[in-house]
Amino acid sequence: MKKEKAILWTLAAINFIHIVDFMILMPLGPQLMRIFDIGPSEFSLLVSSYTFSAGISSFFGAFFLDRFDRKKILIWVYVGFTIGTLGCALSPSYPVLLAARVISGIFGGLTSALILAIIGDLIPDERRGSAMGLVMAAFSFASVMGVPLGLFLASLSNWHMPFYILTGLAFLSLGMIYKFIPPIREHLSKEIKRPHPMEVISRVTSNSNQMRAITLSVMMMFGQFMIIPFLSPYNVANVGFTEMELTYIYIAGGAFTIFTSPWVGRLSDKYGKLKIFTIFMVFNLVPIGVITHLGVTPIPYVLLITTMFFVTSNGRFVPATAMITGTAKPENRGSFLSFNSAVQQMAAGLASLIAGLIIGENELGQLTNFNIVGYLAIFFSVLCIPLARRVKVVS
Repeated sequence: MKKEKAILWTLAAINFIHIVDFMILMPLGPQLMRIFDIGPSEFSLLVSSYTFSAGISSFFGAFFLDRFDRKKILIWVYVGFTIGTLGCALSPSYPVLLAARVISGIFGGLTSALILAIIGDLIPDERRGSAMGLVMAAFSFASVMGVPLGLFLASLSNWHMPFYILTGLAFLSLGMIYKFIPPIREHLSKEIKRPHPMEVISRVTSNSNQMRAITLSVMMMFGQFMIIPFLSPYNVANVGFTEMELTYIYIAGGAFTIFTSPWVGRLSDKYGKLKIFTIFMVFNLVPIGVITHLGVTPIPYVLLITTMFFVTSNGRFVPATAMITGTAKPENRGSFLSFNSAVQQMAAGLASLIAGLIIGENELGQLTNFNIVGYLAIFFSVLCIPLARRVKVVS
């Protein structure tokens, strides 16, 4: 049990750094848009470049992740991710930062799939919800500590500083991988003949249950990533927040989800993943509708709504991830999760890009049409409920 905890904490640390690396760009949006003199569409490209490249790498990762010891491939992938993060720290301009985000995304997408595959391989289904809750709590900790601290350091120094710190933390986490993650080779003996790439695609696309799981991932991404990248720019331009006050949103939301994420995992194991997913998905519709219609609003009220958004978004994600992971057998889990991660990342990038095309700016510098984006996000979120009911866990 102690070894299991060490493994989960290591995966949580990796997930924390990976999530902060992805998330920090969004609250830095107002600053980057000002410094680089770019608009919503260029900023959405900066966000989506990471997810698109992560999606492409995850797609190709589906062809080889199950061919190697998971520990060895995780180390190599995380070295690449560390190099990409350092590239972001050193970027002097928008085009160079865009290229560095692509490199980070290439390896970041593979990291996500490998974390889920390791949990699926080492943790049995009856404890998998709790394990997911612990590892996914990294999102909450990233929100309450990583992102606000990154914003604070950026305000004291410049936007490069958070990426320098993330690079240092990534080097430390490489040591944790080497020390605490055991060799994971059992999946290698369960399938003597490794499949051709087209067989991997055919195996997933011909499995109706896995295709429903992938479709659920897509709808969830559309329901969230049309909103998340513009949460910070909208609150600064329309709601009246300063760039420093954005930290309140992430501190409040992250502080609550640190506690609710493991709690949701335990609820999922006790009462059923589908039931808990449905409850949190329904509650998630409320803050989406409110957030996308706010004008100048007192900070406490905004924090109440955004915190509800964080808690309910995380609450639906924990059981959904456990359900999706359980649709694949161990010998094919890495390839399936990488394939799913590819589609998921591409969907997130596409959602961000579409939102960036819909959202405009008026003569006062305020963002427009965010309410339309909100209606679309609600529509896609509602579709997730009947989809989730048709996803069956097989392992």
